Amino acid sequence: MSDMLVIRLKHTSELKVNEGLTAIQMGAGDKLVLATTAMMALMENAAMFAVADDLPEGSLQAKRTSSSGTTDGGHVESSHLRPSKIGDVVRAEAEVTKILCEQSDQGRADSKKIEFKVSAYSGEKLLGEGTHLRFFVDRERFISKLG
Repeated sequence: MSDMLVIRLKHTSELKVNEGLTAIQMGAGDKLVLATTAMMALMENAAMFAVADDLPEGSLQAKRTSSSGTTDGGHVESSHLRPSKIGDVVRAEAEVTKILCEQSDQGRADSKKIEFKVSAYSGEKLLGEGTHLRFFVDRERFISKLG
């Protein structure tokens, strides 16, 4: 992991609501509005990319099949305060708020988890906000556990 991974790293991801992202299509409700699951996935996307450039060489931005470090979502908690209709542009913002470390066998700090503040907006209207936790994982070892 790069020494540059620091609290306050941020990223914004954006999507345009389409029928495939609605509660009806995702099986999460009976209305043609942005599904909560789609909003939360956008929040996870923003968090993933907030740290992507500061992970071990070649992780998310290149060599997607190499044995390099990446992150994996472990927990997301968010409100969903208002609906978004088809055609609305929604943006999610993620900011690193905490890096949780454990001591390695060699006595140095090895970061294991990253906490984020996440929020979603349509224009200036807040759609939802919460927290997200991502774990550092070795891509190859993680995929090998699938069996």
